[in-house]
Amino acid sequence: MFELTRSTNHPMDRYNPFREMEELQRRFFGPSYDDFFRMADLAEFKTDITDEGDSFLLEADLPGFAKEDIHLDLNGNTLTVSAQRHSNVEHKEKDKVVRVERSYGTYRRSYDITGINADGIRASYENGVLKLTLPKKVPLQPAARRIEIQ
Repeated sequence: MFELTRSTNHPMDRYNPFREMEELQRRFFGPSYDDFFRMADLAEFKTDITDEGDSFLLEADLPGFAKEDIHLDLNGNTLTVSAQRHSNVEHKEKDKVVRVERSYGTYRRSYDITGINADGIRASYENGVLKLTLPKKVPLQPAARRIEIQ
């Protein structure tokens, strides 16, 4: 049987005098705070929001998701984007799996859309990027009227 190892040319990947102590600490005390925050990064997808004048453009990186597994929900002034990735390992023979590094589960972010015309929101998903066009509400101008002098 062979062993899968990561091949890099970085000198610190080949020798780390603290690797054994870190592994011992991780096994004894559980995950460190650094590991906790790295895991938290997996649960949140990254977004860019740009002001396009009459609307905002929200672009969210969701690579590897099926379009059917991405959901947009409006509740009051809150827009929630959620996506679910299913594990392929569950469907394969587990004794054949050598390593699993990809994360699976539900990913969710909520955005305050106060000042957005919720009826005009448009969404598209292409090449792993979800694009939402969020039109700004047009401020209501008071109607012109004449004021009578009393």
